[in-house]
Amino acid sequence: MSNFKDVTVELKGNSYFDGAVTSRTIILADGTKKTLGFMQIGDYKFGTELAELMEITAGELDVKLPNSDKWISIKGGEAFDVPANSQFEVSVKSITDYCCSYITD
Repeated sequence: MSNFKDVTVELKGNSYFDGAVTSRTIILADGTKKTLGFMQIGDYKFGTELAELMEITAGELDVKLPNSDKWISIKGGEAFDVPANSQFEVSVKSITDYCCSYITD
């Protein structure tokens, strides 16, 4: 999907790691919440309460998912799932755009 229709955009942005990771929250007409953002080159560790689907729209990173010692390479057009109440690590290789969907089911 290259665009979303009928969305509400929260004006306040989200900024992490001294601005190296930023995003904006959007809410779709059905109430689904997503964030659209980008990550600069670097290493980051995130925590999440809800399960997430991380779709990488451009760029390249390695991800280490919870309960794993393996790094997985992900590039634009690919995605990965993160379980609820967990932490994951990313090593961003090039500036990366992403869409994060929060799974509430």
